[in-house]
Amino acid sequence: MSKNFWRSTFVSAIAATLLLTGCASGGESKQTNGKALSSLEGVPARFTKDDQVKIKVIRKIGGDDHTAQFLAGAKQEGESLGFKVDVFTANGDTAKFHDAINQALQQDYDGFVISHGDDAATVEDVKKLTEAGKSVVTFDSNADLAQVNGVTLTSQDDEALAKLALDQLVKDQKGKANIVYLWVDGFPPMVRRNKVYQDTLKANPEIKEVERFGVAAADTSTQTQNAVAAMLNKHKKGEIDAIFATWDAFAIGAARAIKEAGRDEIKIYGIDVSNADLQEIQGKESSWKYTAAVDPKLIGAVNIRLLAKKLAGEETPQTYDLEASLVSQEQLQKSKEPVNMVNLSNIIDGWGKSDAFEEVWMKTLKEHYKK
Repeated sequence: MSKNFWRSTFVSAIAATLLLTGCASGGESKQTNGKALSSLEGVPARFTKDDQVKIKVIRKIGGDDHTAQFLAGAKQEGESLGFKVDVFTANGDTAKFHDAINQALQQDYDGFVISHGDDAATVEDVKKLTEAGKSVVTFDSNADLAQVNGVTLTSQDDEALAKLALDQLVKDQKGKANIVYLWVDGFPPMVRRNKVYQDTLKANPEIKEVERFGVAAADTSTQTQNAVAAMLNKHKKGEIDAIFATWDAFAIGAARAIKEAGRDEIKIYGIDVSNADLQEIQGKESSWKYTAAVDPKLIGAVNIRLLAKKLAGEETPQTYDLEASLVSQEQLQKSKEPVNMVNLSNIIDGWGKSDAFEEVWMKTLKEHYKK
């Protein structure tokens, strides 16, 4: 073949290569203005390497919308930073929870978010993780984790959550009521909420506890509904004024039981919120009047930010509490459209928004990976 043929072929190949390069560059420029990951200004070295950061989020409780929102928030925030985020929920199974941590330890994860690890075994598990060089942030877990060097313990401000709900109950009932307490021992957030409850009873001697019960399980709301229904059969109208539910799974079960029994004179004051909760609270003649809460999706996101700071070698606090808000049925019912976890921010000022631990370099990474 002629020299011209080979020359033409070579030129065509170069042109094709340049074209492909241009396409790749153009695709990258939508994300990074043509900058390579390694050249992003101010981004810690750990995040400019080719090997992707891998995170595991392991939660003991599950089967509820709050868990789904929490995991979604963690996954979304991590992926926006370019991390690979795997999530797991044990649905209340202690053995599965600890197995998941120990199995993940053998894998190539850089960091962990551990949620609702309430027992002593969790402390031992986390020690193994940190000794293996893994970064760890925990949420609503055993307070003894504070003894593990380098671990940050996060929680909702449980004292504030309980106080918001209980103060409203006392106000609405004018300091005098017979109430049912839905609570379960053993979980750190429940212990903190119980302390506020006990203090409230001491400060308001005419607030009387009629009954208390609660169980944490994969079907907590169903079990609570059945238990409240049985309780209502024992107490005629006028004997119970309100229910204080320390968990939304309790509140949603109680609300359904009250509705079925036609006992809407009983008012519910709860803690936590989810799409299912909001739907229930907005329901016709719902007894669920107030719930104190922190956006669970935001909780997941903030935990990931803290973990990212640890991976970057930056200073992080030993503990961090997320600010609580009070959501009222009256506020929701004034809305012209059904309120969900997305548009709740239109009702509650500042809901779902926080720049806590969101560093400038994180915003740079998010811009880089924006699609």
